[in-house]
Amino acid sequence: MSTPEATPPLSSPRPWARWLTLLGFALFVLAFVGTIQLSASIAGIAQALPPTPHAATLPVSTAVTDRDGLLLRPFATAQGRWRLPVQRDAVDPRFLAMLIAYEDRSFASHDGIAWSSMLRAAGQFVMAGGRVVSGGSTLTMQVARLLEGEPTRDAWGKLRQMVHARQLEADLGKDDIVDLYLTLAPYGGNIEGIRAASLAYFGKEPNRLTTAQAALLVALPQSPELRRPDRNPEAARAGRDKVLDRLVALGALPVEEAIAAKHEPVPTARRAFPMLAAHLAEQAMRAQPETRTISLTIERRLQDALEQLAAARARLIDPRVSVAIVAADIESGEILASIGSAGLFATQSEGYVDMTRAVRSPGSTLKPLIYGLAFELGLAHPQSLIEDRPTAFGSYVPINFDGFSRGTVTIHDALTQSLNIPAVVVLDAVGPARLVSRLRRAHADPRLPTDTAPSLAVGLGGVGITLRDLVSVYAAIAQGGTPVIVHDGTTPPLPPPIAAPVLDPISAWYVADILADVAPPLNGSPGRIAYKTGTSYGYRDAWAIGFDGKTVIGVWAGRPDGAPVPGLAGITGAAPILFEAFDRLGSRRAPLPRAPKGTLFASTTELPAPLRRFRHPDTDLVARDAAPEIAFPGDGVAVDLGLGLGQSAPLMVKVRNGVPPFTFFANGAPFGRPGFARQDNWHPDGPGYVTLSVVDAEGRGDSVRVFLN
Repeated sequence: MSTPEATPPLSSPRPWARWLTLLGFALFVLAFVGTIQLSASIAGIAQALPPTPHAATLPVSTAVTDRDGLLLRPFATAQGRWRLPVQRDAVDPRFLAMLIAYEDRSFASHDGIAWSSMLRAAGQFVMAGGRVVSGGSTLTMQVARLLEGEPTRDAWGKLRQMVHARQLEADLGKDDIVDLYLTLAPYGGNIEGIRAASLAYFGKEPNRLTTAQAALLVALPQSPELRRPDRNPEAARAGRDKVLDRLVALGALPVEEAIAAKHEPVPTARRAFPMLAAHLAEQAMRAQPETRTISLTIERRLQDALEQLAAARARLIDPRVSVAIVAADIESGEILASIGSAGLFATQSEGYVDMTRAVRSPGSTLKPLIYGLAFELGLAHPQSLIEDRPTAFGSYVPINFDGFSRGTVTIHDALTQSLNIPAVVVLDAVGPARLVSRLRRAHADPRLPTDTAPSLAVGLGGVGITLRDLVSVYAAIAQGGTPVIVHDGTTPPLPPPIAAPVLDPISAWYVADILADVAPPLNGSPGRIAYKTGTSYGYRDAWAIGFDGKTVIGVWAGRPDGAPVPGLAGITGAAPILFEAFDRLGSRRAPLPRAPKGTLFASTTELPAPLRRFRHPDTDLVARDAAPEIAFPGDGVAVDLGLGLGQSAPLMVKVRNGVPPFTFFANGAPFGRPGFARQDNWHPDGPGYVTLSVVDAEGRGDSVRVFLN
């Protein structure tokens, strides 16, 4: 018995109608072929097409990279798009193979148009009742569409795309066409090109992708908005799995590998682009706005580690405190890490301010160079004796950080303990102008008050200088006194015709050897590095700069607005960060250099007589047994304390010379408590004359008469 034929549904086209439609489309395509070859209108289309670009000339995001080509920070294009420069040799070969197999299997052989693919797509379209099963566009045609920036909506647009594809094939090689696709392919939102997409969705460069990641990146450009993983992860997964199934059907992917890839999760959010060395990268981009890739001397691993260190330490100190770090290679001067703040977007600490270039007071960090000049001039040796006692230089009376004096000490101990008075005594002998000159030899740019000569205050921080400059100075000391140009790669360093030394090699080694004996912070071990700390007046800046045999690192901590941070000091605030920074150097760690020939190793008693005690040209200035003198206020002066306005401000009385403890008197009545401090405050009852006196432990005294108002 025969079985009756099933009646086809009304919506389904009859078989003869399908074949008739297919035949008509084929004739239409053949007509296109003839048109492309013969029609004069095609020549007009070709002439109207834009010049064929090369991937290397496309407008792209500026990419700032480290010394090894690793991305530090990209910048969006002027149109706000993330389109990073990329070439096929920087893309996983697995992705390229999957792309060609899925999109254009005949890519290597066609001339821009795959007629068989177009006929197959047309047939599938007809047989599926008007539903698109597969596209007929080649990879070259897709590049043509991306270059023109408009979708193909009609036959004329398709014809233009085909002509453009033929032109691209004639003007470029296959590899160049692939590079254009890798740069222009849309991946949703303002993401263009595989490099930006890989970073945005996977947080890594596209040079090593998993099978699932590669399949997703093949699928996204087909429907970039519909399949955006951050907005529609299910559609992204379906698109990825479709690519995997197609590749399996084509024999381009093992079934087991596809099954495993389907179990890999799809990203559900966009990742932030790298933003390492943010301040330095922005400066480089502004200096070279037309450059596609800017390479810096930065080491990405070290930069990342020190940025995390700066942010963590700043949070422990105070939310309003920022931290800056500069690490440089001593021999080449190349900056290996530059951290301008504790975080670019840290609003409380003004993270947008690059504190590596901010001009600040260096505190005690210039003392090593002061003593180095004394060694070079033959005025002292590290074991020479010097007096640490109050000494007046006209109206300038420096005191030690803790307010106490140590008496007779060696130069070595004066520097390791960062005593202020001996440093100023030595600076008075070598000359502040010479100190400033040597700073400039080290390629630093000290900022002095306008139209004034350098004063003794320079030695204790009375000058403006940047963290970069201090790193340059210490790099010269570490290099045996030879100047080092610290640079980041944005501009090639140009050494001066005559590189005058900052110090002679022996003097530089003496300084480094003393700094290696400076007591470390609680988290450090002695002798690991040669370093010096500094604290500016009013606890506004905390510094620590040090070096080993290969690397110099400088650390600054404080508030960018210059406000005081009570208790913030170099040894407690900056030094711990410095030692942790050296811990992160890894294989770069190197021992300090050995002493050069001619170095004199001797105790104080073994030194030649002229070197046993520091020799100042003014012997009266450094006399050891002078009687006490009231340094402030001066005899016969008027001091405005606002007493006439009903205010009650204290009067500070300072004493130099003499032997503590001291007793202070006002009009014969003692005030304060006897102690070793060389200053005390007196609260007057009102305006008028007052006689101030001081008596030291040996009964010697001094008096002044002043008028208070």
